[in-house]
Amino acid sequence: MRWLAVGVLFAGLGIGLLKLLAGVLMWPYALATFCSGEISTLLRFLVVDRWVFGHRRPTGTRLWQYHVANAVGFGVWWSAANLLKSAGVHYLLASVLAMFFSVGFGFVSNFLWIWRKPTAEPIK
Repeated sequence: MRWLAVGVLFAGLGIGLLKLLAGVLMWPYALATFCSGEISTLLRFLVVDRWVFGHRRPTGTRLWQYHVANAVGFGVWWSAANLLKSAGVHYLLASVLAMFFSVGFGFVSNFLWIWRKPTAEPIK
C-alpha cells in the first residue's frame, strides 16, 4: 500500500512540475516531460527506499537499479505522453494517460529486481 501511495503522490508531483515547466514557464513539452520525470524519479527513489522498504540509507546499487528500471518505464511514459500530445490530447491528460503504460513495468521491475529478498544459496 505504501508503494501505491508513493506512486500516486509522485504522479501528482510530476503533473505539478509539468504544469510549471510546460504550462507556466513555456518550456518545450519534450524537455519539460524529461525534466519533471527525472526530478520525480530521484525524489521517489529516496521515499520508496526509506519509507516503503525500510532501508536506513540509500545505496548507489539500489539507486542505479532503480534508475535503470525507471529509465525503461520513463521511456515508455515519455514516448506515450509525447505521442498522445502530438495526436491532439491535452498535454496534462496525455501525461496522465501515459502513466498507465509504464506502471506495470515499474511494478514488476521494482519488486522483482531492486527490492527483492535475496534467496538463500543452496547447501552443497
